[in-house]
Amino acid sequence: MEIEAVDISPAEVDADVLAFAVPDPVELPASGRELDERVGGELRHLIEDGELKGRLGKTTLVHTSGRLGAHRVAAAGVGGGETLDADALRTAAAAVAIRAGEVGGRSVAWILGENGLAAAEQARAIVDGTALGPYDSGHWKTGENDRRHGVERLVLCGPGAAAAGEEARRANVVASWTNRCRDFVNAPPNECTPIRLAEWAEETAGRFPALTFEALGIDEIKAAGMGALAAVSQGSDNPARLIKLSYEPANAKGDVVLGLIGKAITFDSGGLSLKPADRMEEMKSDMGGGAAALAATGAIAELELPVRVLTVVPSCENMPGGHSYRPGDIITALNGKTIEITNTDAEGRLILADALWHARQSGATHMIDLATLTGAMVIAMGDYYAGLFANDQEWAETIRGAAEASGDHAWIWPLHETYRRYIDSSFADMKNSSEYRQGSPILAARFLEEFVGEGPWAHMDIAGTAYLERGRDDYYDSPGATGYGVRLLTELARRVSA
Repeated sequence: MEIEAVDISPAEVDADVLAFAVPDPVELPASGRELDERVGGELRHLIEDGELKGRLGKTTLVHTSGRLGAHRVAAAGVGGGETLDADALRTAAAAVAIRAGEVGGRSVAWILGENGLAAAEQARAIVDGTALGPYDSGHWKTGENDRRHGVERLVLCGPGAAAAGEEARRANVVASWTNRCRDFVNAPPNECTPIRLAEWAEETAGRFPALTFEALGIDEIKAAGMGALAAVSQGSDNPARLIKLSYEPANAKGDVVLGLIGKAITFDSGGLSLKPADRMEEMKSDMGGGAAALAATGAIAELELPVRVLTVVPSCENMPGGHSYRPGDIITALNGKTIEITNTDAEGRLILADALWHARQSGATHMIDLATLTGAMVIAMGDYYAGLFANDQEWAETIRGAAEASGDHAWIWPLHETYRRYIDSSFADMKNSSEYRQGSPILAARFLEEFVGEGPWAHMDIAGTAYLERGRDDYYDSPGATGYGVRLLTELARRVSA
């Protein structure tokens, strides 16, 4: 998407649609009143008739008939409340972009307003909504009737627009990588295998001189001592990969090496602890954390952020079969600790165990892992907030700040030593699940903590936010992948490098 940020009058902007925000109850802002005069009071008439509403996500179009530079004016509802938040603006921008596509529009202009949000924050939210809202998940459809069309050109105008242009362009880069992440998470598991995911990482590294790629095959995984990743992968005919991207910019600041670790189970049947058949097709999304880590690394490299990054993505399938690992097996992880398998469907924490230890031993000073880890997180938090666990309060707050600023929201959960007893085993150093239906996301995080070594670490359970069973009433209005984590991790890297 092409981005322009201009200081000219909104009435002079050439675009298919010129949009401005409208609250509920409706009150035209100064820019709206000016446009209303230029179009002969048609906006006011629509308000009086009850057609123009400020309800969140409601878009009302008016043809300008040559009276403005734009072909249409869009009054975009941002809902009620005393203050406008960025998510409301994202939702309004998404609604405008979708509506523009429905009428054949390819260019949208937005007027930044005096609404309590800084111009840069408005610009970022508008770019997010415009890029993410019209995303089309139907790449495998052979017809065009049900396909969405994205905006090709976005123009920002109004107060502070030109000064916010750089922020808008950065947001556009991140949104593009977010949608690329969605492509891979939505992809069918017969296409998105561990090998294909590794190929994507290699293609990404080939674009940027500061990025290097490495992938370990199953023989190398076993030789390295990654018994947990090897065990989970052994039931599948598709071989595992441990994918690594290293970002070493010449202008890196300080001694921080940001470790991004992402779970990438490209299909999760549950293994011998087989999942129910209902909705199993959605288990192609169990690689959402890994895809987000890889896409965020691409965004960080494209933005040339001055921070070293080490990305480690363990990827395999979890399948039943004669070679599958079993309940009752005892395996040895990379750090030498032994794990009794009590549930083969608690596989994500196993592959992350080896990846976390490998990342720390490879030099990561500050680590964060993303994983679609527990169904209990979906029950607890739904599809809007991810759960955030950390061994360092300052690191947790830094991540939470990045989450809220980026739109990938997170809520800090407790991680207390008392939860260690849930994974105590009579036969090994620990077990990978608990027989009690209690505190599942917390005990999973506590399991991972056994493998993080020394230094700040955080775990994000993104089971509810990475893939939607149904659309939300916002800029993610359709089911499927959201790309959760790409915006968060890129913002985190930006803050770490500041």
